[in-house]
Amino acid sequence: MLQKNHAGQMPRIATSAYVHPSAVLIGNLDIGERVFIGPNAVIRSDEPGPDGKVRAIVIEMEANIQDGVIIHALGGTGVKIGRGSSLAHAAVIHGPCEIGAGCFVGFNSVVFNASIDDGSVVMHQALVQDTSIPKGVLVPSMTAICDAEAARRLMPVTDKQSGFAANVRKTNLFLTEVSQSNLEKQQIQITVSMDANWNSGGILTNRSCD
Repeated sequence: MLQKNHAGQMPRIATSAYVHPSAVLIGNLDIGERVFIGPNAVIRSDEPGPDGKVRAIVIEMEANIQDGVIIHALGGTGVKIGRGSSLAHAAVIHGPCEIGAGCFVGFNSVVFNASIDDGSVVMHQALVQDTSIPKGVLVPSMTAICDAEAARRLMPVTDKQSGFAANVRKTNLFLTEVSQSNLEKQQIQITVSMDANWNSGGILTNRSCD
């Protein structure tokens, strides 16, 4: 479902992106090429800042926003999700926030008022708040990283962890492509079915009047 915000801004969605019908997208959003947005995801850009403007939420190309993810931002702030990043089921991303390219944020994790540099992995049920996560590091499951000192102590991601993130990204690119293809086929079938039910005089046929 797509909706305007109070300022009349509508989501802008690349033609190659896939948005599940149950997802809710509101306001000043930029959705890039080959982005996947899964069932029941909510992306909402509707809070004005002191100047009355609503800052954009930007989802760069080939990112995937999985089932039940919530993305929102405080008034006057924005969110950016970098190219090829994965937000796994039920993650919450609340701006001001920037997530770099090729990152992974795991199930039920929360990122608020923070930045995550390229290639970092945040595992499941973790909290990242009020800090910056360096490039290519791991935030373990069930941990809270809420200051610069805690962020500096994080260990680099292993090949196994970066490979896991890459596989998630690859899988969701595949889902984007097949979902788009299926949607196009359904639209063609609907059009053909409607055409078949009209005769040359514009009268619906093959329908009962009972």
